[in-house]
Amino acid sequence: MRKMTIRTRLTLVVGGMLLAGGLLLLGITYLLVFQQLGDKLFVTKTIGEDLPLPGAGVAGDLATQFRGEVRSDASRAVLTQGSIALAVVVALGLAFSWLIAGRLLQPLHRVTETARRIAGAPDRGLHERIALRGPYDEVKELADTFDLMIARLDKSFDVQRRFIVNASHELRTPLTLNRTLLEVSTEHPDAAPELRQLGRTLLAVNERHERLIDGLLLLARSERAVGDRSYVDLADVVTHVAAQHQDDGTVKVTSVADEAPTMGNAVLLERLVHNLVENGVRHNVPAGGWVRVESGTRPDGVFVTVSNSGPVVPRYEIPNLFEPFRRLGTERAAGPGAGLGLSIVRAVAAAHGGKVFADPRDGGGLTVTVILPTAASSEYPT
Repeated sequence: MRKMTIRTRLTLVVGGMLLAGGLLLLGITYLLVFQQLGDKLFVTKTIGEDLPLPGAGVAGDLATQFRGEVRSDASRAVLTQGSIALAVVVALGLAFSWLIAGRLLQPLHRVTETARRIAGAPDRGLHERIALRGPYDEVKELADTFDLMIARLDKSFDVQRRFIVNASHELRTPLTLNRTLLEVSTEHPDAAPELRQLGRTLLAVNERHERLIDGLLLLARSERAVGDRSYVDLADVVTHVAAQHQDDGTVKVTSVADEAPTMGNAVLLERLVHNLVENGVRHNVPAGGWVRVESGTRPDGVFVTVSNSGPVVPRYEIPNLFEPFRRLGTERAAGPGAGLGLSIVRAVAAAHGGKVFADPRDGGGLTVTVILPTAASSEYPT
């Protein structure tokens, strides 16, 4: 059951207070009128002759009866007309209370709208502030505190991104130099077989470190909201990536590419599909493995789904697979990958306003689905 808004509660509270006060005032008025009619009611004939006072025979009885009827009519009139007047006053009070409550809550609506914009565009939105003007009251204090919190988050995220980018660039130079020296040493005519083997091993380690650095750079860039977007049909991306993995040894890669129009960065979206397929190929059975890539539309957007054969994956392990440097059952396992594939997939999907989730297959392997917003028909290329 949906709870009432603050505006509705304020309106009902003010209306209830008006109703209670009006009923109290109506009751006091009724008692006063009833008392006055009982003490000072004089009854006269229509022709102006005074009637006998009560107790003076039949005429006195008629006077008493007539006076009672007058009191009854007057009391009924007070209650009826007073109730109508009270209902009008309460209705007007509710209307004015609704308007005044809306006016008072406008600053809170501004805070909510700003928070919603920041949540919808986490990268660009962190630079936005409420900057509420007016007297320093509770609402102004709340808005200023919110601005201070966003400013600290913005600074923290900027420092983190700059550190990742700067560290990655600084590490690229020595790794490139190491690769060059190792290649020269292993290709030297006088190099011993042991030296060549050592060189090839070191080259493989160096290559893995380079992929790690590239993955960190891509992850840092993917976590930023995509600014310049263009039309992308995920069917073309799926077809292209699947063709690149046709010769992946014993793993058979198939694709079903139905139209899936979206708006985004084509390079990042291609990396998303590439990482999903590469992950499905790498974590597969030794022989007879398969990977299936699909794209299409659904009621909540466009999708890319990658299913594969492979080892059985416990459902409780799935959230860990999307964390950096995490693999099934290990924190930082040795292997050809850097442990950033699915982390980059999640970051790219989030940067495009989408989501990603995975489900274990009964026979082993995973089914990973990425859902992105559908491009509006007016944005289709002509």
